[in-house]
Parts: sequence; structure tokens; C-alpha cells
Amino acid sequence: MKPKKVLLLGSGELGKELTISLKRLGQTVIAVDRYENAPAMQVADGFEVINMLDGDALERVVEKHQPDLIVPEIEAIRTEKLKEFETKGRTVIPTAEAAHLTMNRNAIRDVAARELKLTTARYAYASSLEELLQAADQIGYPNVIKPVMSSSGKGQSVARSRKDVAKAWAYAEANRRGDQTKVIVEEFIRFDLEITLLTIRSMDGKTIFADPIGHRQERGDYQESWMPARVTPKQLKAAQAMARKVTKRLGGAGLFGVEFFIGKNGVVYFSELSPTT
Repeated sequence: MKPKKVLLLGSGELGKELTISLKRLGQTVIAVDRYENAPAMQVADGFEVINMLDGDALERVVEKHQPDLIVPEIEAIRTEKLKEFETKGRTVIPTAEAAHLTMNRNAIRDVAARELKLTTARYAYASSLEELLQAADQIGYPNVIKPVMSSSGKGQSVARSRKDVAKAWAYAEANRRGDQTKVIVEEFIRFDLEITLLTIRSMDGKTIFADPIGHRQERGDYQESWMPARVTPKQLKAAQAMARKVTKRLGGAGLFGVEFFIGKNGVVYFSELSPTT
């Protein structure tokens, strides 16, 4: 592999593992995060400490380091700037649009449900407590309320009746990523299993899949994962078809984590998607 300079936007534990792998391949890595001594910074060739929601700060870092590749690793990034970098000839992994869509639950959900017609839970958005009360009443109870930008289940809770909505709003706001005061409220799907289907797109557009990974959460917090998760051949085929469709829409090459619920009725529901570093 020809040596390249990689700008890693987000320097957590996943970023550290990616940095180690890239350096083994002879690449130069500049790790960026909002605080000093982040995990990936400890093994990178250089680092920058900035607020990645500040578009001007992002631009200064890109101009300073002139990276060959820009790799977003966390959600709290001014993703509109990634599109601007791409139009100027920078390569964003997997693409700037993919990063923008997948780092915002509302964007990727709208693409999946409205554009691609994938099977999802019924959902609505709210930008205030008053809007959330109306949306929750419309969706019905129980429902799930979570920030449009978060990770690992943070900020997610179940409203079992109208009296739970204010508490759910406050919890979502306290645990959101980024600067969007917006939540998604969705139908509560009674499911047997939550899975991630790792979907790999190559440069030539070929798609391959890893075995499904099962997950368990308690009270909105991640607990454990295992592989392979038990799903029927029919359910796996449905999940793979949806994963192939949505990752093709996003384009680019890379590893995507496509998440699904396997309902107690046997139906496979698309949930979320993220590029995986």
C-alpha cells in the first residue's frame, strides 16, 4: 500500500485500534479530538485538539495537514464541512454524504423509510417538549425516545405513558451528541433480538457480509454482544437485502454496521446504520 496521510476525526478506543492497524501498514495518522491524550492520540504520528463541530477549526486542521484521507470516527462532527472538503478533492471515507446521513438518525431514517421503502418502526421528530408530547401521542404508547445524534444507546428511554415524556425529553437532551436539540420518537417494537450486520463494500461495488452480531441492552445502556446471532435463513436474507440496498445508496467503500430488530412476529426492521472504523 502506498503511504498516505490519514486525518482521523475522533480518537476513541475504536480510533486507536484503527490507528494501530494503519501504522502497521506504513501510513501516517493525525488524530483529532476535543480533548488531549485521547486513546488514538497515544499511538498516532500527530494530534490536534479542536471542537469538531466548529467548521472553521476543521478547515484549519485540514489545510495544515493536507491529508490524503479523512476518516470520521465519531458523531459530533460538522458533517457539512466534510461535503465541502470532498468537493475540493479530498477523499472522505466512505463518503461525505454517507458520514452526514449515518451520523444523524433523522437523515438515515428518512432515506431508509421514505426513499428506499425499507421496513422500519413508525417514527416522528420533535425539537421541543411540546412537539414531543404531540408526536408521542401520535405514535402511541409505549414508544422509544432518543436523540437524533448519540451512541451506544445513550439518551434512549421508553415512554410507557404520557407522564413519562418530559423525563424522556430531559434524558435525551442530557445525553445527546452534537448540537442538535432534536429527538426521534418511534414505535416500540416488541422484538426477540437486536442484531448488527457488518456489511463490506469494496471499491468495485461488490458487497459481502459477516455473520450477524447479537446485542443486549438494559434500560438503554449497552451490555454485551455475541457472534453469530441466531436468525433464520429467511430473516438473514431479508436483512442482507436491506443492508445491500442502503449501503449501495450511500456509495463509497468501507465497512458499515447495519442494525436491525427481529420482531416477535418474525419481521426484520431496519433500525440504524453507521460506517465502522
